[in-house]
Amino acid sequence: MEEPFENQKLRWVKRVITLVFGILIWHLPIPWDLSPDAWHLFAIFITAILGVLIEALSIFTASILALVAVVMLRVLTPEEAFSGFSESFILLILAAFLVAKGVIKSGLGRRIAFLLIRRFGKSTLNLGYCIVATDTLLGPAIPSNTARSGILYPIAHALALDTGSLPTPESRKKTGSYLMMTAISGHTISSALWFTGMAANPVGAGIAAQFGVNMNFGNWVLVASVPCIIALVLIPYILYKLFPPEIKYTPEAPEMARKALDEMGAMGKQEWIMGITFFGMILLWALSPVLNINLAIVAFLGLSILILAKVYTLEDIRAGAGDALETYVWFAILYMMSTALNDLGFMKTLGAQIATQISDFNWVTVYVLLTLLYVAIHYLFVSQTAHLLALYAVFLQVAVNAGVPAALMAFMLSFATNYFAVMTPQASSSNVLFAGSGFLPSEDIYRQGAIITVLNTLIFLLATPWIMWSSSL
Repeated sequence: MEEPFENQKLRWVKRVITLVFGILIWHLPIPWDLSPDAWHLFAIFITAILGVLIEALSIFTASILALVAVVMLRVLTPEEAFSGFSESFILLILAAFLVAKGVIKSGLGRRIAFLLIRRFGKSTLNLGYCIVATDTLLGPAIPSNTARSGILYPIAHALALDTGSLPTPESRKKTGSYLMMTAISGHTISSALWFTGMAANPVGAGIAAQFGVNMNFGNWVLVASVPCIIALVLIPYILYKLFPPEIKYTPEAPEMARKALDEMGAMGKQEWIMGITFFGMILLWALSPVLNINLAIVAFLGLSILILAKVYTLEDIRAGAGDALETYVWFAILYMMSTALNDLGFMKTLGAQIATQISDFNWVTVYVLLTLLYVAIHYLFVSQTAHLLALYAVFLQVAVNAGVPAALMAFMLSFATNYFAVMTPQASSSNVLFAGSGFLPSEDIYRQGAIITVLNTLIFLLATPWIMWSSSL
């Protein structure tokens, strides 16, 4: 259906505003002794993000235009501009997206969804809690939150479809938008709860050790337990109230699910192949640190098995890989730009400048301000690990110099590296499958992600006495 003329006119006005904004930022005096390339790359990056925020452009279109701009304006070389497309974890997203489609096509996704609906499906809120609980239980075994999203996504997708929601503007808000948003919001906390819940957690522990802070699996889960449990309880409910599904109560759903399972009968050959392959991928992902296996290769191995077994055929890929390819392209571009900003020194300079401005306050104020700034700056990042590597040590050093207990600040920064991952579609690679599902427009993730990030930040700041006490044990 063609967009109404008034909507087209408004969209072009927004595009002109975005372009003017970008030109103004480009020509501002370059601050802080930054290089011209660093400042100009920031101008292009922030303009692309603004275009998405005000709905002037889709995130795919904004990313493509940004890629063209950085090369045509000679901010980056073509080789640097295309570097994101070869990143292993981005290829993992692409493969996991296709495997998730295999879970759905084989019927295994529907079976899992019906089993969950039969047991918990009297309300959409119950299903939201079910998704969060499933992810939390997988957390300690899967050291990559991106890999874990590849497990959770097909389950959430199947739940949405089988509760009457489709990835269309007319139907997605029935249940799908709520379930998808709950999944990526809960994902931030399941990653914060477990030392092995996200790849950057041990990296932060290594940096913290240089400041005399010991982080291990045991004390991590103890310190994280109180704020994480509170957040895991509140997130599905808060989203249910602020981002409500149109279908709230489904008292007939468990009986319908039971009948559907009876009609499906025993698991068929394709479901068995899909289930065994899926379980094998989970096992290899869980053991990847011990076996030294690349996570993306595991996903491609699973995909190749499904193709060879004709569970998911080349015809299926050709017919349904458009959304996977679109997601792969925009995330690779935004990741490249964020990484380049970091490599050009923009992020570290920004962090140091901010830290200098607040170093004279008392330690409690410094602790709160550093936490808030560390979270807010993530709007410029597309990688949690890159954010941590750029700013964690800088912020921790400023905190220690101001008298903030090192363990308190170290744990808070580590937790923040996880709980801020819902603020934008590109804030974490674990968001990307859900952002490309069709159930969650980018503007919804920006709006609801901001709310959940504020909620998470408040919960963890209010839990400061617990974090301070338990981290000192």
